[in-house]
Parts: sequence; C-alpha cells; structure tokens
Amino acid sequence: MDWTLMVLCGILGSGLSQNPPWFDNITTDLFRSPGDIMIGGIFPIKELTSNLSQRVTPDDVHCDRISSYGLSISLVMKYCVDEINANTNLLPGIKLGFENYDTCQQPSVVMWPVLQFLTRENTEEMDISCNYTDYKPRVIAIIGPNNSELVPVIGKLIGFFLMPLISYGATSDTFSDKDTFPSFMRTVPSDRWQAAAIVQLLNQFQWNWVSVVGSDEEYGQSGQQLFSSMANDGSICVAYQGLIPVYSDPKPMITEILDHIVEANVGVVVVFSLPNPARDFFTEVIRRNMTGVWVASSSWGLDDVVSSLPGINTIGTVLAFADITRNLSLFTPYVRELFTKVENERPQPDLNSSPLDNPCPACSQVTKANMSMVETNVVQRSAFSVYTAIYCVAYALHDLLGCNASRCAINPSTQKVYPWQLLQKLRNVNINIEGILLKFDNKGNPNFGYDMLQWIFNGSNVKFRAIGSFNQTLNIQTQKIKWHTANSKVPSSTCSSNCEVGQVRRVKGFQSCCFDCIDCKEGTYLNRTDDIQCTLCPVGKWSTLRSTSCVFPVYTYLDWLQFESIAILLAGILVLASHAWVGIHFFKNRGTPMVKIAGGSLSSITLLSLSAQCVSLVLFLGQPNDIACRLQQPLNVFFPSVALSVILSSSLQIVCVTEFPEKCPDHLENLRERVSWFVVLGCCGVQAGLCGWYVKEGPSLTQFLTSLEVNYVTRFLRCPVEPLLNFGLMIGFNVLLALVSFMSTFMALKPPGQYNLARDITISSLIYCVMWVMFIPTYTSLNDKYKSVAQAVVSLGSNVGLILTYFYPKCQLLVKQPELNTDDHFRTFLEGPPPPEEPPEAQPEQNH
Repeated sequence: MDWTLMVLCGILGSGLSQNPPWFDNITTDLFRSPGDIMIGGIFPIKELTSNLSQRVTPDDVHCDRISSYGLSISLVMKYCVDEINANTNLLPGIKLGFENYDTCQQPSVVMWPVLQFLTRENTEEMDISCNYTDYKPRVIAIIGPNNSELVPVIGKLIGFFLMPLISYGATSDTFSDKDTFPSFMRTVPSDRWQAAAIVQLLNQFQWNWVSVVGSDEEYGQSGQQLFSSMANDGSICVAYQGLIPVYSDPKPMITEILDHIVEANVGVVVVFSLPNPARDFFTEVIRRNMTGVWVASSSWGLDDVVSSLPGINTIGTVLAFADITRNLSLFTPYVRELFTKVENERPQPDLNSSPLDNPCPACSQVTKANMSMVETNVVQRSAFSVYTAIYCVAYALHDLLGCNASRCAINPSTQKVYPWQLLQKLRNVNINIEGILLKFDNKGNPNFGYDMLQWIFNGSNVKFRAIGSFNQTLNIQTQKIKWHTANSKVPSSTCSSNCEVGQVRRVKGFQSCCFDCIDCKEGTYLNRTDDIQCTLCPVGKWSTLRSTSCVFPVYTYLDWLQFESIAILLAGILVLASHAWVGIHFFKNRGTPMVKIAGGSLSSITLLSLSAQCVSLVLFLGQPNDIACRLQQPLNVFFPSVALSVILSSSLQIVCVTEFPEKCPDHLENLRERVSWFVVLGCCGVQAGLCGWYVKEGPSLTQFLTSLEVNYVTRFLRCPVEPLLNFGLMIGFNVLLALVSFMSTFMALKPPGQYNLARDITISSLIYCVMWVMFIPTYTSLNDKYKSVAQAVVSLGSNVGLILTYFYPKCQLLVKQPELNTDDHFRTFLEGPPPPEEPPEAQPEQNH
C-alpha cells in the first residue's frame, strides 16, 4: 500500500511539474490585473434576476445568479493576458493589464462598464471635448460582448472614439457596416457566412421546403433575414418564419410557431436563436413529441442549456454549426491552479461592493470542485474566440509600439498610445494562432468559418460528432451522419416532388417550391431546369414529348433490306418471270392466228410495257432523290397505258366484228394494223401529256422537303405525290381505257366453235378497273409508308391480273391445244363473221 501511494504521488507530482513556471505568478484577482497598457473585457458573468419592466430607477437591475459559462470565458482573459506577459518576445518590457466587467447580457447593464472604459486614463471622469484625437481613455481596446444584442447599444458610442471593439460572439452581419460600426471587429464569422453554410447544407440534401425560427433580438432577427434572403436565391422556400420573444413570456408565441410548422408540413427547421429562447422552444417541441431535422446556429448548437433538456434525444436529428476552434491545452490546468490558489487564500467577499469595483463578489468562493464548469464543450470551444481576440490586440500592440524580441520602441507608461492608432494596426493583423492563420477583411470579419457537428444521443447525454466544415464551401461527410428516421435514410423536406426530365414547374400560390409538373409537349423543350415554361423549337427542328432539346428530323424510307421491300422485289421477279414465259411462247408462235388476234407485234409491246412497269417499281424502294421521284409516278402509270391501249385496240376490233358484221371484212385488216397503232399511239400520247403536266406542276423532292412544316422527329420519306389532281388524272386515264375495253366486249357473244377473245378482254379489264378503284379509298386511309407499299402491291396485282386473264388463256391454248391454233378457230377475228346464208330458191311446179 505504501508503494502504491508513492507511485501515485510521483505521477501527480510529475503532472504538476509540467505546468509552465509562470503559473507560479498567478494572482487570485479574477477580474482585473494592472498593467502598463490596459484592455477591457465585458462578459456575461451573471444572469438577470429582476424584472426589467418593473424598473423604476436606472440602477434597479439585479443580476444575482452566476453564469458558469460567462465566468468561465472571462477567465480566458486572465489566462491569456498572463500568458502574453510571460512571453518576453511579444511585448518585452511592457506589462499588459485588463479589467473585466459583467454585462448580465442586458443593454441596461453593459453601459456601466463601457462608460467606465471611456473615462480618462487613471481617472473615473470622462471629458467633454470637441476633439478626441488626443483623448486617452482608460483602456485601449475592449474585448466583447458575447452576443449581437449588446453591440448596437455600445458599438456606435465606442465607434465614435474609434476604440477597437473585438467581439468573441456577436455574429450579426449588421455590424459589418463600417459606416455605422467603424471600430467593430470579431473573431467569429459573420452570420452571412452561417446563412450561406446552412443554404449549402439544405441544397446538399435537396431540402427546399423549410421553416426558420429565430429569437426576437438582433442576432435572431438578422440571422433569420439573412437566411431567408439567401434561401430564396438558392431556390429554397421558407414555408414559415417566426420569432421567439426574449423579453416577455415566450410560451404563447412558441405554441403558435409550432402550430404553423406542423401546418406547413416541413421536415427541416432552421433555428437562429440565443440559447435561452432555444431552450424554451425545444421544451415545447419535446412536450409535443415532434421530430424532424433541426439545424442549429452557432449560438446554441453546443450549449448545454438546450442539450441537457430531459427528452432531448426524442426530437430527431440535430445538425449544428460551431465556430472553428482549437484546444487551449494550458487553459484547464491554469484554471485548476487559479482555483486552488483562490481556495487556499479564501478572501472574504464584499457582497455590497459596486459592480464596477467587483463584478462578481461571490465568484471568490470558487473551488477546485467548480472545475467542471470550464471543461464543458461550449466553454472549451468559445475560449478560443476570446483567446484569439486578445492575441490580436497583443500582436497589434507589438506592431504599434515598434517591438522586437528584446524591447519596444514606445513605452506606453511615458508616451501616449491611442485606441484609433491601435485600430489601424488591428485591421492589418495577420497571425498564426494554434495553427490557424487569422486575418481580417475590410469589414472586420475573420477569414475562417465553421465546424459542422451532429448531436449524438447516448441515453440522456449528448455528444458532438464532427461531420464536416465550412470555409466558403461546405464539405460534409454524409456517411458519418446518423439519421433518426424510420429507415435511417436521409429525410425529405419538399413541398412538391422534383419534376422529371422534360417537365416544367407551374408554381402553385406564392411559394416557388410548391408546383405542378407540366410536360413539355411536342414541338417544345425544357431549355433550363429552372425554366417556368417550355421553349418552342426553332424552325426546322422538332421534339418529342418531355424533351430537353430539339433535333433535326430523321427520315426513314423503304430500305432495300426491309421486309416490305424484299417482298416487292421477289414478287416483281416472279411477275417478270411470267412475262418471259409468255414472251417465249408468243415468240415461238409468232405469225400464227393466235398471236395475230392478240395484237401481233403489238402483243410484244404489251409484254415489254408490263415488264417495264415491274422494273419501275424499284423507284419506290431505297432512299428517294430528285430524279427517282420525278420518274416514279409517270413511269408507273405510263407503261400500263401502253398495255391497256393495245387491249383497247383489240376490243375495238371485237366491236367492229359484233356490231358491224357486214362492213367488218372490208375494214378488219385495216383495224388490226394502222388503226391499232393509231389507237396505241394516241392513248400513249394523251398519257404522256398527263405525265408531263404532273411533272411540271409537282415539286421536286428538295422543294417538297423545304416546304414542309417540321412537326415531327421521325417521318417516312416518300416521293411527293403532288398535285393530287394530276395524279388522279393519270390513274383515271388508265382506268378509263380499261373501262372502255370492258364496255366494248362484255356483251359480245362467243363465235360458235371459235376462240372467245372477248372473254379475255372483259375479265382482264374488269380486274384492272376493280383493283384501281379499290385502291383509291385504301390509299387515302394509309400513312405515307404504306401508301407507297399499297401502290406497289396494286401495280403488281393489276399487272399479274392482265397476264393471268389476258395472256394466260392464250398460252394455255398454245401449250395444251396447239391443234386449235388455226385460221378456222380464229376466223371471225381474222376475216370477220361469215355472211348469212341465203334461203334456197323455191322450185316451180310442173304441170302434169
């Protein structure tokens, strides 16, 4: 046991021996220390315990409750000044002194120490003068206050003297106005940065439907206004904003605020508040069992006034911003040493002393048992801001006094140094404190930002986990965040779901985040994601439904490898083969009666024209061009005209035989030769004229495409069939030829014992007429692609019809009944009908 005690004593002794030697010089006066040059400090050492609304006299303000936080950060001033004085290189030969006073966080209280600071050096009097350039007040700079509520009260007054006022906690962006607050500086970022950080946080998780709550004082009002303005620029909608009363009963207003938050159905609430109003707010949140994502401003994000509330672990996810800080490794040992000395000396407090003589008489009763108050997270983080502010003054004095490592050129004990001179040096301070490079911008704001933390609930305790940082840009490690949701996933907070690609937002009401998603129709597109209406496509371009761009149209056509094209080609080859088969048999039997009545040499022209029509169908296939389109329709109708005109000439011969039997023999040969050629040439001439008119009046493919109104993305490209009247006349002329042939032969009688030529003409012309008459309504009901296919199919069909009904019966006779291929079997059509037989003459009677 003795050895154990010796070891423990050794360890403790070695720990104590690590304290720097200057700890031996620590004095027990907590709030002041004399020096060659003085700085003032204003801290919330105590809390208000009286009702200001019932105040009768100016001094009827009572602050009788010690604030452990305010007392703790006031001790940073003492620690820092002692550390600076122990550093022989910073202000060599000069002792820095300080005076700390209580603000009670009340404007009515903070004026007392400020007026004290402005009194002439070594007196308690303030001169009234027209020129304060040579006025040397009690202190050369003031450290504080800790919040934004007090700066408007004292900032303008202190600014009149151009005395540096360096705050370690006032973050309102209002104080960046150097016309109004010329001497104000701070070692914490402006709320403008904090608002920007919060906006980036909301955008990171696509939260665009939020509420913002602030405390009803300078900090909360300014922060709320800044955030609302930046949120609007960042496409974030503030569904509701409310202020928590600070100087009156907050409960009724908090109830109203929470009712509006529930009504707005937001999942994220930004709270810009001082700690005490935030405590009142979350007390009611806990009572209502409300959950959500709470974004905490730096003022209360780490304050145990809120984090220690019973049931705080039920409110959901808390994401907090905190000023960037560094650990002051000697601060806690320093306070422990200080409290030990205070406890040992135990001075008797004078409870009736003036606040200007002793801001906290009861604070002299601190002991080592009170060490926990300086070890809280919020004190440890705030300490760095106070520490930085004091060191900025020290380095500015180093520059102002012309100091080097061994001496200073100016001795403030014998030479006057003015606050306005120090202010010029402070504005140019550029120092490294605990690894952080600090400098001020032209508005007195520091160049560093925030740490981002999440509250981690461990039962009733709250710990703070670092999840990111902000220095103009938010860097956040999202995988470290623990979401307090049913599925542990990122919660959503939007008024309307995001629109899909190709949809624009139509705002509902007055909130841009509440909208309906409207599809961009054909011919319009979504140009930018924030557009509120679709943009029309430029001329020559088009778009499909819900497009984000317009495109030039793509044209398709009957490609050679498409099923329809292959089918047409194969059918055309079969038809051509049948033409060749017929042509071979007719060539073998040229000069025979059968070939003569079929048209003789004209029959070969008929076969060639029908074959040419089959070949012309390739103009319907492949990519169209100007030449192919000019030839497509004329060739497709002209070649059948040749065949039909030959058939017409044969039908006219039948008319001659059947209707004019007496005159027929004299003219039949002439009809078969010269007149047939005349009929064929005449009909072909008329059709050629119609075809020429069609080509002349119709546009080329290029002209057709130019004239099209582009209202499609993909279109089947076929040769233009325009004008339709001319197209109809060309087809109608062929139908007319077939119809005349039909009318000429359908009543003709079959010559007894001879070949029935009229039957072939009647059936073939009828089939041709029927097919093309049926084609007209079918054609008009089809799309462009199948119009081309239908015309090619009908062309082939009518072609096959003529072959099967006009030529096939003749070929059948030539192949199977060649013995009938004689003049007697075709005599009626070769020579005309025989003359009618005369009745025999009567024999005269003989007289017997």
